[in-house]
Amino acid sequence: MTQKSLSKWLKGVIVGIAVCGLVIYAVLVPMFGKDLAMENPEFAHAYYPWLAILWVSAIPCYLALYHGWKITARIARDNSFSKENARSLKHICMLALTDAAYCFAANLAMLFLDMSHPSILLASLFVDFAGVAVAVTAAALSHLVLKAAEIQQENKLTI
Repeated sequence: MTQKSLSKWLKGVIVGIAVCGLVIYAVLVPMFGKDLAMENPEFAHAYYPWLAILWVSAIPCYLALYHGWKITARIARDNSFSKENARSLKHICMLALTDAAYCFAANLAMLFLDMSHPSILLASLFVDFAGVAVAVTAAALSHLVLKAAEIQQENKLTI
């Protein structure tokens, strides 16, 4: 597989994730939220605060996709192991950690404001764990790409 074809596949995956996220955040979350509000009228007042919390949580996800797009563009230019890619992966790591911390804090705040249920907080721990797993993976990849870039730079200087 060439660098350009790999880049095209990765860009296709990024576009697919972005479209799926848009469908989830713009269509499914409001639809299921309204259904839950109708079924549980005691939580109907929490529909819009939860909707706002979920929409804000999408921002770091789409910023991470933007950094992933930049990485695939560098891969297409045969610049896979570069400090810029390591930096982008580091940004993805920080975005994932920020999103996981935000989701946990928002869930905790909604629980204390009596706009949530403890089971929602427990279920959200799986989402938080997934965010931390993405962050750790991106940090490890960032470290490896940086080391590979340094080795590549040393090899260019050797005769």
